[in-house]
Amino acid sequence: METKIALLRGINVGGKRKILMADLKAMFLKIGFQKVETYIQSGNIIFQSAFNNSDIEKMLEKEISTEFGYEVPVIVRSAIDIKNLVKNNPYYSSEEGINNLHLTFLKVDPNPELVDAISSLSFKPDLFTIEKKEIYIFCDGKYHQSKLTNDFFEKKLKVQTTTRNWKTVLKLLELAETLH
Repeated sequence: METKIALLRGINVGGKRKILMADLKAMFLKIGFQKVETYIQSGNIIFQSAFNNSDIEKMLEKEISTEFGYEVPVIVRSAIDIKNLVKNNPYYSSEEGINNLHLTFLKVDPNPELVDAISSLSFKPDLFTIEKKEIYIFCDGKYHQSKLTNDFFEKKLKVQTTTRNWKTVLKLLELAETLH
């Protein structure tokens, strides 16, 4: 069994696509995942499973649609993946400034030509770095005021995304490391 983290896109935002975390946890347990924990209402679930990430994503998307009636994109990463992402963030140097950091998770590897095209764009003072299936983001101001949003990256890279602030990423890693 490997510790995994499922990131759901766009639930419980602005009163839309509401899913209670207790109901989500019950669904994960019903599917057969183990040691299921949720973190905040935005769809972060830590659990253990022997299935591969893409199979879990498909399974969860189907089950969420059946059980709650919503099409919800799901992106899954292992705890080891998250640990490496934290270690490799080019903008993260200390606890200072973490309010400016975000991590966008991509569902699949983007087309390299699209990555090259978007990487040449500048949104200073906001910065971004694309690394495989993640985008590290530094926002000089508030994330919701930045152009570097899920919608922007989905349109430019033609892949599904979801973003978490750096505090959430660190907390998910902490919870995953204590899930034994």
